[in-house]
Amino acid sequence: MGPAFADNAAASRPLYVVGAEGLAGFLAGQDAAVRGWLTDAGFEAALGDLRLVPGAHGVAAAVIGFGTAKTHARQRFALAKAVGLPGGAWHLVGDLTQSQRDEAALGWLLAQYRFDRYRKAKVVEPARLVLPEGCDGARLLAMAAGEYLTRDLINTPAQDMGPDELEAAFVALAERFGARAKVVKGAALLEQNFPMIHAVGRASPREPRLLEMHWGSAGPSLTLVGKGVCFDTGGLNIKTAGMLLMKKDMGGAATVMGLAQMIMQLGLAIRLRVIVAAVENVIAGNALKPKDILTSRKGLTVEVNDTDAEGRLVLGDALALAVETPTDVLISMATLTGAARTALGPDLAPYYTDDVGMAEALEQGAKDTFDPVWRLPFHTPYEHIIEPGIADLDNAPGWGFAGSVTAALFLRRFADHPRYMHFDIYGHTPADAPARPKGGVGQGARAILAGLPAMLGL
Repeated sequence: MGPAFADNAAASRPLYVVGAEGLAGFLAGQDAAVRGWLTDAGFEAALGDLRLVPGAHGVAAAVIGFGTAKTHARQRFALAKAVGLPGGAWHLVGDLTQSQRDEAALGWLLAQYRFDRYRKAKVVEPARLVLPEGCDGARLLAMAAGEYLTRDLINTPAQDMGPDELEAAFVALAERFGARAKVVKGAALLEQNFPMIHAVGRASPREPRLLEMHWGSAGPSLTLVGKGVCFDTGGLNIKTAGMLLMKKDMGGAATVMGLAQMIMQLGLAIRLRVIVAAVENVIAGNALKPKDILTSRKGLTVEVNDTDAEGRLVLGDALALAVETPTDVLISMATLTGAARTALGPDLAPYYTDDVGMAEALEQGAKDTFDPVWRLPFHTPYEHIIEPGIADLDNAPGWGFAGSVTAALFLRRFADHPRYMHFDIYGHTPADAPARPKGGVGQGARAILAGLPAMLGL
């Protein structure tokens, strides 16, 4: 079942949100039985501490701790732990700011996500939240639905989410919202000048392809480009470690598709274009070889010094296509480098842009939608690092430093757009967290959505 809010507010039970500083006052306002129950249970209003309050006919209410300002900063979506309450409708009661109500409502929706494709789902009545006062329900539902799509795509193993299946999901998304979809695959990639996409994916029996979607006929234009490497063995530079998570190497494609769903579901007044390079990087006799030199769609030559640095190759051709048609804003998303994870960890999405206004809009959007991001630099003095001498560009300079930065500089050579933004995301939550179960996760999409009005002048 998809995310939803409770319809019947009148029949809902109260969920009291109590901060540590307000605990004494809250307890003083309860009857002796409730006060004694919570006191004996050791309730101290710690962040996320959920307690049920019994009544004459079962659970009458619930209380969840809101901790202190210090603990708030350490955990997003803490109130989402209440999604495990008994089924039926619940409504929040507490002195919350509008931002806190938005966070609670969005977290509740995201916490309902389950990936049950390969196991029998438990049929239980879910706990539904009554939309809190002041919250934009349509917007919250769109963000949750887009995130569900992203998580489903990333969580599906490569056997069932190869280029064919990613194409099917892409076309289905387009058809659902009346968008136009186009697919170029196999030998047609060479005929239509996508040589690097073809080179990376040609060893797989599931043909590489370029997916493109157009939606909207008026307003400013936004182009989203996603890396769709459905599985990455590393190619002939086979991975010595880390292959276990490589079903998520299409996380960039999954995230731009989730963002596209949010935009289309909300009916934003823009012209949207989505481009995904969908391939598998596997091993066969015709696989891309180290030291091969490719001539890209843009005409730049690229020396392949590591076949495991394939994402920037497929994105290079996709970005070259993107800038052939004027667009107001260009954004790419990819699970691109381990260096980004080493620098910032799995929860914080690094991004690059030379446009200060876009960065400011994104940072505000990240705060408003509880979707943390961090700006890293397109450090131009490192440009010489990606120039091998034998070709225009090196896809994997053996420098040993700033791997995410040099990858971003490589992509900027193909983007060639003043209002370009690149995300080097992880796309995976390594352990269960409130509203983010272990597995695939979108990063940056909500921040972009909230930043679009400022970026595009909507």
